[in-house]
Amino acid sequence: MTDTYRHKGMRKALVEEIIKKGITDEAVLNAIGKIPRHLFLDSSFDRFAYNDVAFPIGSGQTISQPYTVAFQTELLEIKKGKKILEVGTGSGYQASVLAELGVKVYSIERQRKLYEKTRRFIEKLGYRVNTFYGDGYKGLPTYAPFDNIIVTAGAPEIPKDLLLQLKIGGWMIIPVGGEEGQIMTKVTRKGEMEFEKKIYGEFAFVPMLKNRASD
Repeated sequence: MTDTYRHKGMRKALVEEIIKKGITDEAVLNAIGKIPRHLFLDSSFDRFAYNDVAFPIGSGQTISQPYTVAFQTELLEIKKGKKILEVGTGSGYQASVLAELGVKVYSIERQRKLYEKTRRFIEKLGYRVNTFYGDGYKGLPTYAPFDNIIVTAGAPEIPKDLLLQLKIGGWMIIPVGGEEGQIMTKVTRKGEMEFEKKIYGEFAFVPMLKNRASD
């Protein structure tokens, strides 16, 4: 769990890079600059950990590109104390960014091995994240409603169960599309069954598999 001056210097350079790509939210930039991304990766990737690229983390999943994490987080328009559902815990990096921003994080992961590994790791880092093993398409109805929802895998469609777990006035950030790429989408719940969509460009995520949790 070593975080050296070299790592901190690489994080500073990473923050400067994503600023150049258009990220302006100071709180998001500070979180990216503080969280030791190299600890979320296999040690063999250490010298590449602060490149603005995605990396494999096992179980067919990846740790997202830092710019993508920052972009999605910026779209959430974070306010401290808000209750946020993350679909796709993965490495725990996005959940840690959210926790660093002072929100109440509920995160669900469908890969059991990844869930167990990440749950223990986030605890070691000292972040308070409520982690769950289960089907992301179904969300966490027991803990709903949520102020915001963030989905960190490519969804072929917007899950209805997740829409109904949003508070009225809340919004979800979700990449929608097939394996060829997705469109980043913001869905705001305007009423009981009234939703508004906005789109924010193309991205590439691992697919969100439907009706499935895996050992």
